[in-house]
Amino acid sequence: MSVRRVPAAMTSVALTGMLALSAPAAAATGGGPAGGAAFVVGQAQFDAMFPGRNPFYTYKGLTDALRAYPGFARTGGEVTGRREAAAFLANVGHETGGLRYVVEQNKANYGHYCDRTRPYGCPAGANAYYGRGPLQLSWNFNYKAAGDALHLDLLHDPYRVERDAAVSWQTGLWFWNTQKGAGTMTSHEAMVSNEGFGATIRSINGDLECDGKNPDQRQDRINLYQRFAGILGVSAGGNLSC
Repeated sequence: MSVRRVPAAMTSVALTGMLALSAPAAAATGGGPAGGAAFVVGQAQFDAMFPGRNPFYTYKGLTDALRAYPGFARTGGEVTGRREAAAFLANVGHETGGLRYVVEQNKANYGHYCDRTRPYGCPAGANAYYGRGPLQLSWNFNYKAAGDALHLDLLHDPYRVERDAAVSWQTGLWFWNTQKGAGTMTSHEAMVSNEGFGATIRSINGDLECDGKNPDQRQDRINLYQRFAGILGVSAGGNLSC
C-alpha cells in the first residue's frame, strides 16, 4: 500500500493510500500530441501496461492531454522520450493501483486538503480538494495552480478532474512537467537530463520514500518503470533509486 505524502510545499500532490514486449509502436491511435507526432506509447502498449484500468482512463484522454505539454516524451531523442513516458506511467501506475482509481480512496482525508490561509479559500467546499487523477492532485492551492496553468477553473470545479479524462491526465502532466515537489527539479527535467528515474521518485514522494524510507513503495515504482521501459523497447538507464 502506498503512503500519503505530507504536503511540504505549495506544489505537492497527495497519494491515495493505494497500490495497485514488444518493439515500440510506430504510431498511436485515438489522438496525438501537438504537431501531429505519434505518442511514443501505442494503444496496445498502453493496454499491456494497464490491463485492468478503470475505463475512465482512456488512451485518447492521455493523447489529447499531451497537447498541453508538447515537450513531454519528445525531448532529448527517442530513447530519452521512451524512458520519460515509461517513468511517468510507472509513477502513475503506482499512485493509482494500475489506473484503477480515479479518486482518493480514504475519504477520511477529504477534509484535510483545504488550506484556509489562502486568500481564495475553498469555494467548492472544504471537502472538495481530495486526490484525483493519475498523480492524485490534491489541496485547494494545487487545484488553483494547475487550473491557472491549464486555463481551467479547477478551484471552483475540482470535480472536473474526475469527470473529464483529458483534464485528469493534464493535471498529472502539469505536475510532472512543471513542479519540483520534494525534489530539486521537475520529473521532466530529471528524465531529459539523464538524472534517472530515482529523481522522479524524489519529486513525487521523496519526503516519504527516499533516503531509506519505505523501501517497498520505492521498489514498486522501480519495478513498474523497468517493466514499462521493456514494453517500450528501451533500457531503464541508471540512477533508478533515491
